[in-house]
Amino acid sequence: DWLFVKNHSAAILTVLEKGKKGEIYNIGGNNEQTNIDIVRKILKKLGKSDDLLEYVEDRLGHDFRYAIDSSKIKRELGWVADQDFDKMLDETIEFYKQATK
Repeated sequence: DWLFVKNHSAAILTVLEKGKKGEIYNIGGNNEQTNIDIVRKILKKLGKSDDLLEYVEDRLGHDFRYAIDSSKIKRELGWVADQDFDKMLDETIEFYKQATK
């Protein structure tokens, strides 16, 4: 479940302001995508070829899926991720391009 950092920060602030003491709130973006799909999106946005991908042997005990049930934070606190993942991926890529100049 991929989540943009600004959404994560906003969710934490919501929990601090509205959450009940001692409760647990899972924060998720309802944006389940595989790592390889994200890497391919990044390569495409950079105008790079998938030929740059280097596959390695999977590690023992590797989780095949990461998913968050964030229905409680939505139901009880009214919080949902409000940033478009692909737009924010563009922003993140641009940030790192500028940082490495």
